Order: sequence, then C-alpha cells, then structure tokens
Amino acid sequence: MNKLSKLSILGYGAGDAANNLAFTTATMFLLVYYTDVAGISAAAAGTLLLTVRIFDAFADVFAGRLVDRAYSKRFGKFRPFIMFGSIPLLLLSVAAFSIPQVGETGMLLYAYVTYAALGLAYSLVNIPYGSLAGAMTQEPGERAKLGSARMVGALLVSSALGIFVAPLIKPGANLQSTFTIITLAFVAIGAALYFFTFLTAKERVHRAVPKVSFKQSMATLKTNRPLLMLCLSSFLFLTGYMALSSVQLYYLRDVLGRLDLYAVLSIVQLVVTFALAPLMPRLVRNFGKKTIYVAAGFLAIIGGAIVFFAPATLVWVGFAGLLLSMLGVMAVNIVVWALEADTVEYGEWKTGVRTEGITYALFSFTRKTGQAVGGALAAYALAAGGYKSGTTHSAESLQAIQFAAGALPAIMTVLAIVVMAKYKLTDAFHAQILGEIKARRALEASGSEPFGAEAGSATTVERAASELAS
Repeated sequence: MNKLSKLSILGYGAGDAANNLAFTTATMFLLVYYTDVAGISAAAAGTLLLTVRIFDAFADVFAGRLVDRAYSKRFGKFRPFIMFGSIPLLLLSVAAFSIPQVGETGMLLYAYVTYAALGLAYSLVNIPYGSLAGAMTQEPGERAKLGSARMVGALLVSSALGIFVAPLIKPGANLQSTFTIITLAFVAIGAALYFFTFLTAKERVHRAVPKVSFKQSMATLKTNRPLLMLCLSSFLFLTGYMALSSVQLYYLRDVLGRLDLYAVLSIVQLVVTFALAPLMPRLVRNFGKKTIYVAAGFLAIIGGAIVFFAPATLVWVGFAGLLLSMLGVMAVNIVVWALEADTVEYGEWKTGVRTEGITYALFSFTRKTGQAVGGALAAYALAAGGYKSGTTHSAESLQAIQFAAGALPAIMTVLAIVVMAKYKLTDAFHAQILGEIKARRALEASGSEPFGAEAGSATTVERAASELAS
C-alpha cells in the first residue's frame, strides 16, 4: 500500500521540472535580464525582487487556504490546480522576460506587474504540487524517493539552462530575442510535463476532513512547533542560497572570467544529482533526514568560504568551492521536502485534521521570504560595490560579487544549522506518530472514542512531544 510505482515517482519529478521552467529561469536570469537587457539599475532591481518576492510569500498563504478548502471527488485535492494553473503560469514567464522599452518608469512598472503575476500563478500551482507529496505516501523511504525525483526534475532544467542558455549571456548579444524564444518553447514543454504529473501522481493517503476550515488550519499551525522550526531554518538557508543563485553567473563571468564554466558546473550538478537521487533513500534510512540536512549544510559552508576567500586568479579553487556549495545545497533540497511532509503528520496527530495546503503554504511562505531577502541582498551587494553593466569592473564590485556568492551563503547556512540542531521531529518520533494516527483511525472506524493527543492520554508520542516543546 505504501509502495509507490516508478511511474508515479517519475510523474511527480516531472512536475518540478515544469515548475522550474518558470521558477529557475527567473531566479537564474531575471536579475541579469533586468540589469543587462532592460537597463534597470541594480538597486532598483534589488528593491523590485525584494518587494515582489515578499508579495509571493503572502500569495503562498492565500494559495494554501484555497487548496485546503478545495476538493474534487474525481481528481482529488491538488491535481486540478496543477492542470488548470499551468498554462497561465508558463505564459506569464514569457511576459516577465518581455519588457517593452517604454521609458524607465514604464519599464519598472511593467516589471513589477508581470513578476508579481508570475509569482501568484506559481503559488497557485506549486503549493498544491508540493502538498501532493504528503498525500501520495506516508513512508519515509518513499517520501525520500519523491524528494529525489523532485530534485532530479529541477536539476535537469537548471542544468539545461546552465549548459545551453548561460553561455549566451554575453555583452553585445541579442538577449531579448534569446529569452523570448526560450520562454515560448518552455510553454509547450512545461504543459506536457504538467499533464504527465496530473495523470500519474495520485493521492493515496486517507483524510478524515476533505475541506479544512480556517479555524482548523490555524489550529494546526499554532501547535506545530517542528514546522515552525523547519520554516525558520529554511528561511535562513534559502536567504543564502538565493544570494548565491542570483550572482552565480556574475561570479563565473566577471570574477573568474570563465563564463564557459557555467556549462561545466551544470553538467557536474546533473551527474551528481543522478548519483545522489538513488542513494538518498538509503542514507535517510541509515542516518535520518535531520543528520543529512546538517551534514550537507556544513559542505555548503565550506564551499562558500572557499568562494569568498579564493583569489580570482585561482580559477579552479574558486570553481571547486562553487561545486562544494552546490553539492550541499542539492542534498539539503532533497531531504527538506520529506521533512516538511513529516510535519503534516505531526499536525494531524495534534489536531486530528490533515492540512497539507496550509502547512506547505507556511513552509513555502518562509522559503519565498528567504528567497526575497537573499535575492535583494545580492542585488544590493552589487550596487554597494558599484556594479554597472557593460563597464570594466572595479576591485570593489568584484569583491561584492564574491561576498554575495560565498560569504553571505556561508553565514546564513551556519545560522540555519544552529536552528536545525534543535529540531526534534526525528524519523523515529515520526514513526511513532504514524502508529498512533493509524490506531486512532481504526478506533474511530469502529465507533470508539478517539485517543492519543485528542483524548489526552499519556502516550509514548505525547511524552516525546512534551520534550519537543520544552
């Protein structure tokens, strides 16, 4: 019952590949597009990214409540959003990279509106997509497989962007035409991938309450301390990661002077991902998700320190630091989705109601906020260093790029690990919670009184929960 078919795992991974045709294209290239194509200043672009991504974070909460209130007897809770929201999302990605030359104010206004609309459309697809994993299985190893499939899907897209698109971002190239062709092609590819996910990734976890009230959603959030701690750690981690992602191209092109290494980086990421994906479920079973999260964070910290301190003349040292950072990021990004799904069961155990939508929405809210802060800090670092497109870069601007690509991610990851060290929803604790939830359902089905968290009995899990809250 808990075993997922290979087709359903593949279908779930295809959904994140489709997501990242819009999301990763924006995170990798939108800052460069704003500064080098549209001609928006780095400071104005930083404020834009911060403002709109914070709006996106609140859009996630709105989407989460919408998902919790929705339910289709035929298609389930999440798949209708994926099916019907995909085309508007992909078309808005085209619009975001098609800023008309209508004056500085007009271009900035257009950029705000299209990026905000893109963010809202992404929330209405990604929140149900992310919530779907918790509804497909409750088994930790199977959830790790879904996390691996998701990471493979995302990395296939980001690697393709790095291999085929990033080398085209050269001074003097017709970048507007390049981005228009690419985003239009992604509409067709993304639509096919989303449809594949819709057909293959089905909900199989029992839910006692199909439609969740606002009061029930809030009760879940208030009592779910593991979720809150995971959200805080992810906020810190994503702040650093988004800073690196935003300036990675600048680091390779302007600091190391080797834009061609962007394709090499993407190929290495792809190879490592395919090696890591089948290995991760076994690592989860042997060491637990929390241990992997912390260990991977340390790899990212070491890589960030190398990027910051390595002189620009030591190209391969700086590039090795970038690879190490990416390895740590990939491992964290595989297990973090399984950790989030575990907090759904914790909330269900505490309240008796499964609230995948609002749980994932709060998690995504903090991640989006981290992305907003990280992207803005990267842009502000460029502005503070005096970065200007099409000019010879000063030592200060190059140092600012290194700070945003290395020091900032390392500092934020240290803080993320400090928070995660106090996270107590271990895999063993989660297994105990699952046992009590299943026993509760069996008693309720037989007409007996509920027990566990709701009945106030001193169960093993409750004793563990009291330790967690202390």
